[in-house]
Amino acid sequence: MKLRAEPGTLLAASPDMLDPNFMHTVVLIAQHTEEGAYGLVLNRDAGITLDRVFPDHPLLGKVALPVHWGGPVSLDTLQFLHRVPDAVPGGLDLGGGLFLGGDFEALTRYLAAVGEAAAQHVRLLLGYSGWGKKQLEDELALGSWMPAPLAPELAFGDNQQITWRRALALLGEEGQELAEQPPDVSWN
Repeated sequence: MKLRAEPGTLLAASPDMLDPNFMHTVVLIAQHTEEGAYGLVLNRDAGITLDRVFPDHPLLGKVALPVHWGGPVSLDTLQFLHRVPDAVPGGLDLGGGLFLGGDFEALTRYLAAVGEAAAQHVRLLLGYSGWGKKQLEDELALGSWMPAPLAPELAFGDNQQITWRRALALLGEEGQELAEQPPDVSWN
């Protein structure tokens, strides 16, 4: 089993992962090195909109775009994923036309012009998911995470459970069966 997740890999939480931070989540890996790993949870709404994060900003204070929860680390930081590299240059290409970050001023102009319709092409995230040295390798070896190929459309899905099930379905028949399994088999 490969214990290194390449940038752009999706990690679907195993159905038996009960950690409330990651239960039924899908994490997009941005970096995984000898020193640790960094990724973003794709399917958790933070319950806040951009205009609440930047209430005094002349442009962003007028855009009620949903903000999502990227993970439990550094909740005071805003990350963004997008698939509009012509409008927002400079991001890290994760594959499949999906980019992490880029020119923030260009993003601001894009969001001001497009408004809430940008949700189909931009995902704003508070915080991130991080693993220390060898931590993610250990979790992969234990089966806590199920690596799946990148499906960029999952980065812009709205429903936590549907996104998680779709990520598992990318693993084929076994993943589809796991998607229907309750977190605790005693729930059957």
